[in-house]
Amino acid sequence: MQIRNLGGSGLRVSAVGLGCNNFGQRTDLETSRKVIHKAIDLGITLFDTADIYAGMGGSETVLGQVLGDRRKDIVLATKFCKPMATDGSKQGASRRYIMSAIEASLKRLNTDYIDLYQQHDFDPLTPIEETLRALEDLIRQGKVRYIGNSNFPAWRLAEAEMTARGINVSPFVSCQDEYSLVVRDIEKDLLPAAQHYNLGLLPFFPLASGLLTGKYRPGVAPPADSRFAIAPALRDRSVNPRNEAVVAKLEAFVQARGHTMLELAFSWLAARPQVSSVIAGATRVEQIEQNVKAIEWTISAEDMAEIDKITL
Repeated sequence: MQIRNLGGSGLRVSAVGLGCNNFGQRTDLETSRKVIHKAIDLGITLFDTADIYAGMGGSETVLGQVLGDRRKDIVLATKFCKPMATDGSKQGASRRYIMSAIEASLKRLNTDYIDLYQQHDFDPLTPIEETLRALEDLIRQGKVRYIGNSNFPAWRLAEAEMTARGINVSPFVSCQDEYSLVVRDIEKDLLPAAQHYNLGLLPFFPLASGLLTGKYRPGVAPPADSRFAIAPALRDRSVNPRNEAVVAKLEAFVQARGHTMLELAFSWLAARPQVSSVIAGATRVEQIEQNVKAIEWTISAEDMAEIDKITL
Protein backbone atom coordinates (compact mmCIF):
# COMPACT_ATOMS: atom_id res chain seq x y z
CA MET A 1 0.00 0.00 0.00
CA GLN A 2 1.30 3.44 -0.95
CA ILE A 3 1.51 5.91 1.92
CA ARG A 4 1.29 9.62 1.12
CA ASN A 5 1.45 12.90 2.98
CA LEU A 6 -1.88 14.64 3.37
CA GLY A 7 -1.20 17.83 1.46
CA GLY A 8 1.58 19.89 2.98
CA SER A 9 1.12 18.38 6.43
CA GLY A 10 3.14 15.65 8.10
CA LEU A 11 0.07 13.39 8.39
CA ARG A 12 0.63 10.19 6.41
CA VAL A 13 -2.33 8.33 4.92
CA SER A 14 -2.86 5.26 2.75
CA ALA A 15 -3.48 5.94 -0.95
CA VAL A 16 -6.71 3.96 -0.63
CA GLY A 17 -8.99 5.08 2.18
CA LEU A 18 -12.07 3.43 3.64
CA GLY A 19 -15.33 5.35 3.55
CA CYS A 20 -17.31 4.33 6.62
CA ASN A 21 -20.80 5.55 5.72
CA ASN A 22 -22.10 1.97 5.30
CA PHE A 23 -21.32 0.92 8.87
CA GLY A 24 -24.43 0.84 11.03
CA GLN A 25 -26.57 1.22 7.94
CA ARG A 26 -25.99 -1.16 5.03
CA THR A 27 -23.73 -3.48 7.03
CA ASP A 28 -24.48 -4.98 10.44
CA LEU A 29 -21.96 -4.99 13.29
CA GLU A 30 -20.27 -8.29 12.47
CA THR A 31 -19.97 -7.56 8.76
CA SER A 32 -18.59 -4.14 9.60
CA ARG A 33 -16.07 -5.77 11.93
CA LYS A 34 -14.81 -8.05 9.16
CA VAL A 35 -14.50 -5.19 6.67
CA ILE A 36 -12.70 -2.93 9.16
CA HIS A 37 -10.16 -5.54 10.22
CA LYS A 38 -9.53 -6.67 6.64
CA ALA A 39 -8.89 -3.05 5.61
CA ILE A 40 -6.29 -2.63 8.36
CA ASP A 41 -4.70 -5.98 7.51
CA LEU A 42 -4.31 -4.85 3.88
CA GLY A 43 -2.60 -1.60 4.82
CA ILE A 44 -5.49 0.87 4.69
CA THR A 45 -4.91 3.48 7.39
CA LEU A 46 -7.33 6.30 6.52
CA PHE A 47 -10.82 5.65 7.89
CA ASP A 48 -13.26 8.41 6.96
CA THR A 49 -16.58 8.81 8.73
CA ALA A 50 -18.90 11.65 9.84
CA ASP A 51 -21.22 12.31 12.74
CA ILE A 52 -24.27 12.22 10.47
CA TYR A 53 -23.51 8.88 8.80
CA ALA A 54 -25.92 6.00 9.44
CA GLY A 55 -28.76 7.85 11.05
CA MET A 56 -26.84 10.45 13.03
CA GLY A 57 -24.06 8.67 14.88
CA GLY A 58 -24.43 5.09 13.71
CA SER A 59 -21.16 4.85 11.79
CA GLU A 60 -19.08 6.45 14.55
CA THR A 61 -20.66 4.12 17.10
CA VAL A 62 -19.74 1.02 15.09
CA LEU A 63 -16.14 2.19 14.72
CA GLY A 64 -15.98 2.83 18.45
CA GLN A 65 -17.20 -0.69 19.15
CA VAL A 66 -14.94 -2.44 16.66
CA LEU A 67 -11.54 -0.71 16.60
CA GLY A 68 -10.35 -1.43 20.13
CA ASP A 69 -6.54 -1.70 20.26
CA ARG A 70 -6.35 -1.18 16.48
CA ARG A 71 -7.39 2.46 16.90
CA LYS A 72 -3.69 3.34 17.15
CA ASP A 73 -3.02 1.75 13.74
CA ILE A 74 -5.27 4.07 11.74
CA VAL A 75 -5.80 7.71 10.83
CA LEU A 76 -9.33 8.36 12.05
CA ALA A 77 -11.18 11.13 10.24
CA THR A 78 -14.64 12.39 11.04
CA LYS A 79 -16.72 15.48 10.31
CA PHE A 80 -19.03 18.04 11.87
CA CYS A 81 -21.39 20.78 10.64
CA LYS A 82 -24.31 18.97 9.02
CA PRO A 83 -27.58 18.67 10.99
CA MET A 84 -27.51 16.25 13.94
CA ALA A 85 -31.04 17.19 15.05
CA THR A 86 -34.24 17.71 13.12
CA ASP A 87 -34.97 21.05 14.79
CA GLY A 88 -31.80 22.78 13.62
CA SER A 89 -30.30 23.01 17.10
CA LYS A 90 -27.23 20.87 16.37
CA GLN A 91 -25.42 21.97 13.24
CA GLY A 92 -23.02 24.50 11.81
CA ALA A 93 -19.49 25.62 12.62
CA SER A 94 -19.92 28.00 15.56
CA ARG A 95 -17.66 27.70 18.59
CA ARG A 96 -20.64 26.70 20.71
CA TYR A 97 -21.59 23.83 18.44
CA ILE A 98 -18.07 22.63 17.66
CA MET A 99 -17.28 22.23 21.36
CA SER A 100 -20.29 19.97 21.86
CA ALA A 101 -19.96 18.12 18.54
CA ILE A 102 -16.39 17.01 19.23
CA GLU A 103 -17.31 15.59 22.62
CA ALA A 104 -20.20 13.62 21.12
CA SER A 105 -17.98 12.21 18.35
CA LEU A 106 -15.20 11.28 20.77
CA LYS A 107 -17.69 9.43 22.94
CA ARG A 108 -19.22 7.50 20.04
CA LEU A 109 -15.81 6.69 18.58
CA ASN A 110 -14.50 5.59 21.98
CA THR A 111 -11.28 7.56 21.53
CA ASP A 112 -9.46 10.50 23.08
CA TYR A 113 -8.57 12.26 19.84
CA ILE A 114 -9.49 12.68 16.17
CA ASP A 115 -6.65 12.57 13.65
CA LEU A 116 -8.49 14.64 11.03
CA TYR A 117 -11.53 16.72 12.02
CA GLN A 118 -13.31 18.06 8.95
CA GLN A 119 -15.88 20.78 8.50
CA HIS A 120 -18.47 18.90 6.43
CA ASP A 121 -19.87 21.96 4.67
CA PHE A 122 -19.41 25.70 4.58
CA ASP A 123 -21.44 27.51 7.25
CA PRO A 124 -22.66 30.88 5.91
CA LEU A 125 -23.87 31.93 9.38
CA THR A 126 -20.50 31.68 11.16
CA PRO A 127 -17.37 33.74 10.41
CA ILE A 128 -14.51 31.45 9.38
CA GLU A 129 -12.30 33.14 12.00
CA GLU A 130 -14.59 31.90 14.77
CA THR A 131 -14.51 28.36 13.38
CA LEU A 132 -10.73 28.29 12.98
CA ARG A 133 -10.10 29.67 16.47
CA ALA A 134 -12.37 27.01 17.97
CA LEU A 135 -10.63 24.25 16.01
CA GLU A 136 -7.23 25.63 17.10
CA ASP A 137 -8.34 25.28 20.71
CA LEU A 138 -9.21 21.63 20.08
CA ILE A 139 -5.77 21.08 18.57
CA ARG A 140 -4.09 22.68 21.59
CA GLN A 141 -6.21 20.52 23.90
CA GLY A 142 -5.02 17.39 22.08
CA LYS A 143 -8.50 16.37 20.98
CA VAL A 144 -7.77 17.03 17.29
CA ARG A 145 -4.50 16.55 15.41
CA TYR A 146 -5.30 18.10 12.00
CA ILE A 147 -8.27 19.87 10.42
CA GLY A 148 -9.83 19.73 6.96
CA ASN A 149 -12.86 20.89 5.03
CA SER A 150 -15.38 19.38 2.66
CA ASN A 151 -17.69 20.84 0.03
CA PHE A 152 -16.18 24.35 0.27
CA PRO A 153 -16.29 26.62 -2.80
CA ALA A 154 -12.79 27.47 -4.00
CA TRP A 155 -12.99 31.08 -2.83
CA ARG A 156 -14.07 29.99 0.64
CA LEU A 157 -11.10 27.64 0.74
CA ALA A 158 -8.82 30.56 -0.08
CA GLU A 159 -10.55 32.75 2.50
CA ALA A 160 -9.98 30.11 5.19
CA GLU A 161 -6.30 29.81 4.29
CA MET A 162 -5.68 33.54 4.40
CA THR A 163 -7.64 33.92 7.63
CA ALA A 164 -5.61 31.18 9.30
CA ARG A 165 -2.40 32.94 8.27
CA GLY A 166 -3.68 36.29 9.48
CA ILE A 167 -4.64 35.13 12.98
CA ASN A 168 -1.79 32.61 13.27
CA VAL A 169 -3.79 29.42 13.76
CA SER A 170 -3.58 25.98 12.15
CA PRO A 171 -4.94 25.95 8.58
CA PHE A 172 -6.96 23.26 6.89
CA VAL A 173 -4.64 20.57 5.51
CA SER A 174 -7.20 18.78 3.33
CA CYS A 175 -10.34 19.18 1.29
CA GLN A 176 -12.83 16.41 0.61
CA ASP A 177 -14.89 16.82 -2.53
CA GLU A 178 -16.64 14.81 -5.21
CA TYR A 179 -14.27 13.84 -8.00
CA SER A 180 -14.38 11.04 -10.54
CA LEU A 181 -14.01 10.30 -14.23
CA VAL A 182 -17.55 11.54 -14.83
CA VAL A 183 -17.54 14.44 -12.32
CA ARG A 184 -14.54 16.70 -12.94
CA ASP A 185 -16.08 20.06 -11.99
CA ILE A 186 -13.51 20.76 -9.26
CA GLU A 187 -10.79 21.07 -11.90
CA LYS A 188 -12.11 24.53 -12.81
CA ASP A 189 -11.46 26.31 -9.52
CA LEU A 190 -11.19 24.09 -6.45
CA LEU A 191 -8.35 21.86 -7.60
CA PRO A 192 -6.13 24.81 -8.62
CA ALA A 193 -6.83 26.38 -5.19
CA ALA A 194 -5.92 23.12 -3.45
CA GLN A 195 -2.70 23.00 -5.45
CA HIS A 196 -1.84 26.61 -4.63
CA TYR A 197 -2.33 26.13 -0.89
CA ASN A 198 -1.07 22.52 -0.93
CA LEU A 199 -4.17 20.92 0.53
CA GLY A 200 -4.49 17.17 0.24
CA LEU A 201 -7.50 16.21 -1.86
CA LEU A 202 -9.67 13.35 -0.64
CA PRO A 203 -12.09 12.48 -3.47
CA PHE A 204 -15.43 11.00 -2.51
CA PHE A 205 -17.79 9.11 -4.84
CA PRO A 206 -14.74 7.93 -6.85
CA LEU A 207 -16.92 5.34 -8.56
CA ALA A 208 -19.88 7.70 -9.08
CA SER A 209 -21.89 5.57 -6.64
CA GLY A 210 -21.05 2.46 -8.66
CA LEU A 211 -21.62 3.75 -12.19
CA LEU A 212 -17.88 3.41 -12.90
CA THR A 213 -17.73 -0.23 -11.82
CA GLY A 214 -19.33 -1.31 -15.08
CA LYS A 215 -21.98 -3.41 -13.34
CA TYR A 216 -24.88 -1.22 -14.44
CA ARG A 217 -26.27 -1.34 -17.97
CA PRO A 218 -28.49 1.24 -19.71
CA GLY A 219 -32.10 0.14 -19.74
CA VAL A 220 -31.45 -2.78 -17.36
CA ALA A 221 -32.75 -2.72 -13.78
CA PRO A 222 -29.91 -2.59 -11.21
CA PRO A 223 -29.28 -5.67 -9.01
CA ALA A 224 -31.65 -5.74 -6.03
CA ASP A 225 -28.84 -5.42 -3.47
CA SER A 226 -26.93 -2.69 -5.33
CA ARG A 227 -26.60 0.92 -4.24
CA PHE A 228 -28.64 2.14 -7.23
CA ALA A 229 -31.53 -0.14 -6.24
CA ILE A 230 -31.39 0.74 -2.56
CA ALA A 231 -30.85 4.48 -3.06
CA PRO A 232 -32.58 5.67 -6.26
CA ALA A 233 -31.50 9.24 -5.52
CA LEU A 234 -27.87 8.23 -6.04
CA ARG A 235 -28.80 6.57 -9.32
CA ASP A 236 -30.60 9.71 -10.48
CA ARG A 237 -27.59 11.79 -9.45
CA SER A 238 -25.12 9.75 -11.53
CA VAL A 239 -27.05 8.30 -14.45
CA ASN A 240 -27.71 10.45 -17.49
CA PRO A 241 -27.14 10.02 -21.23
CA ARG A 242 -23.81 11.86 -21.13
CA ASN A 243 -22.38 9.74 -18.30
CA GLU A 244 -23.63 6.49 -19.84
CA ALA A 245 -21.92 7.38 -23.11
CA VAL A 246 -18.67 8.18 -21.29
CA VAL A 247 -18.79 4.90 -19.37
CA ALA A 248 -19.32 2.94 -22.59
CA LYS A 249 -16.20 4.52 -24.12
CA LEU A 250 -14.19 3.95 -20.96
CA GLU A 251 -15.18 0.29 -20.92
CA ALA A 252 -13.82 -0.12 -24.42
CA PHE A 253 -10.67 1.74 -23.35
CA VAL A 254 -9.92 -0.58 -20.41
CA GLN A 255 -10.80 -3.76 -22.31
CA ALA A 256 -8.29 -2.86 -25.00
CA ARG A 257 -5.60 -2.53 -22.33
CA GLY A 258 -6.43 -5.59 -20.25
CA HIS A 259 -7.68 -3.67 -17.21
CA THR A 260 -10.97 -3.16 -15.40
CA MET A 261 -13.18 -0.14 -14.82
CA LEU A 262 -12.39 -0.33 -11.11
CA GLU A 263 -8.67 -0.17 -11.82
CA LEU A 264 -9.16 2.79 -14.12
CA ALA A 265 -11.32 4.75 -11.67
CA PHE A 266 -8.92 4.30 -8.74
CA SER A 267 -5.61 4.58 -10.57
CA TRP A 268 -6.69 7.65 -12.53
CA LEU A 269 -7.64 9.47 -9.34
CA ALA A 270 -4.46 8.37 -7.57
CA ALA A 271 -2.46 10.00 -10.36
CA ARG A 272 -4.30 13.32 -10.23
CA PRO A 273 -2.71 16.43 -8.64
CA GLN A 274 -3.11 16.81 -4.87
CA VAL A 275 -4.93 13.50 -4.37
CA SER A 276 -3.68 11.99 -1.12
CA SER A 277 -6.15 9.13 -0.70
CA VAL A 278 -9.06 7.74 -2.71
CA ILE A 279 -11.96 7.15 -0.32
CA ALA A 280 -14.35 4.33 -1.16
CA GLY A 281 -16.89 2.47 0.93
CA ALA A 282 -17.22 -1.29 1.17
CA THR A 283 -19.93 -3.63 2.36
CA ARG A 284 -17.96 -6.85 1.85
CA VAL A 285 -14.42 -8.03 2.50
CA GLU A 286 -14.04 -8.82 -1.20
CA GLN A 287 -14.63 -5.18 -2.09
CA ILE A 288 -11.79 -4.10 0.20
CA GLU A 289 -9.44 -6.53 -1.52
CA GLN A 290 -10.50 -5.29 -4.96
CA ASN A 291 -10.09 -1.63 -3.99
CA VAL A 292 -6.55 -2.16 -2.69
CA LYS A 293 -5.47 -3.89 -5.91
CA ALA A 294 -7.25 -1.39 -8.15
CA ILE A 295 -4.79 1.41 -7.47
CA GLU A 296 -1.76 -0.46 -8.86
CA TRP A 297 -2.11 0.54 -12.52
CA THR A 298 0.39 3.21 -13.60
CA ILE A 299 -1.39 4.97 -16.44
CA SER A 300 0.85 6.33 -19.20
CA ALA A 301 0.80 9.96 -20.29
CA GLU A 302 -0.64 8.91 -23.65
CA ASP A 303 -3.47 7.02 -21.98
CA MET A 304 -4.15 9.95 -19.65
CA ALA A 305 -4.53 12.17 -22.71
CA GLU A 306 -6.92 9.65 -24.26
CA ILE A 307 -8.97 9.58 -21.05
CA ASP A 308 -9.23 13.37 -21.18
CA LYS A 309 -10.62 13.14 -24.71
CA ILE A 310 -13.29 10.74 -23.51
CA THR A 311 -14.29 12.45 -20.27
CA LEU A 312 -13.88 16.18 -20.86
